[in-house]
Amino acid sequence: MALPDAHEVQSSGIERLLRRDRWIVALALALVTILAWAWLIRTGLPNKSMVTGSVMPGMAKAPAAMPSMPGYIATAFIMWLLMMIAMMLPSAAPMILVYARFARIARRDGAVLVPTMLFIGCYIATWAAFSLLAATAQAALVSSGLVSGAALAFADHRVAGALLVAAGLYNLTPLKQACLAGCRSPLSFLTQHWQGSREGIIRLGLLHGAYCLSCCWLLMALLFVSGVMNLSWVALLALIVAIEKLMPQGQKVACWMGAAMAMAGLAVMISAWR
Repeated sequence: MALPDAHEVQSSGIERLLRRDRWIVALALALVTILAWAWLIRTGLPNKSMVTGSVMPGMAKAPAAMPSMPGYIATAFIMWLLMMIAMMLPSAAPMILVYARFARIARRDGAVLVPTMLFIGCYIATWAAFSLLAATAQAALVSSGLVSGAALAFADHRVAGALLVAAGLYNLTPLKQACLAGCRSPLSFLTQHWQGSREGIIRLGLLHGAYCLSCCWLLMALLFVSGVMNLSWVALLALIVAIEKLMPQGQKVACWMGAAMAMAGLAVMISAWR
């Protein structure tokens, strides 16, 4: 019996590897999430004020109270983007893994890693755009004095309470519920919007990112309530996002949490006015 040549052996090995593409994608998502959380913990615990009048670790400190505005925004952008990756990728994982399955079926057992990574990249690009806006808003709020430069939280508790009320009421709106339904139903979302071309993949990733952003942007704004680099607060908001998207009764829970946030915001506002 003739032995397979080296090229056949190599091709067979690659094919076996590609059949495990969903495991590769899952491990890549887990690794990126772990690295993002590790970075947040490293910079958040010993160096809570990494963008509160100082520059990033390892860089020379500016003589002024704050670095230049472009430098401050760039540093804050990195911080926000890593926070969004750490907070949002775990709850997006089911959609991404179902997409990888769809891509394999559509390609008749062809390689799916490249289209899946493109889908993930477009999803993250949506949150990168949000991170840039959040970093710019943070710089403006710190400069105006509305947000404390030390804690990166609203100095006026009435403003913080109003933001809690707004986030809570938004959870009850039809827009929030419709976008949350899309994020919670990967099969339905992909069946409705599937396109196999490269342009279709880009559109699909950006569309899923838009759905996710529409669900969670006000929750992310709540980081200004207790401090942007308050890791306990970051972890709590990430847990809320995961419950809304992954729990069987997530949409009902989102309504309950919305009501609770609105009442908590009113309590904060009343306490601040006394």
